Amino acid sequence: MNMKEIREVAAERGVKPGKLKKEELIRAIQQAEGNPACFEPGRGENCGEHGCLWREDCK
Repeated sequence: MNMKEIREVAAERGVKPGKLKKEELIRAIQQAEGNPACFEPGRGENCGEHGCLWREDCK
């Protein structure tokens, strides 16, 4: 997902992106949703959250 799309998701969730980097913004969105802030590129293969919006970006 590109930053424009991530910012749109953030706005929908009430998260202000400010100058957050991609990883920081995704973790802030995860927290706002009540989910663990676990986004970590390169670790998606070991993740048990198969329905996660960020799973492809985590790979």
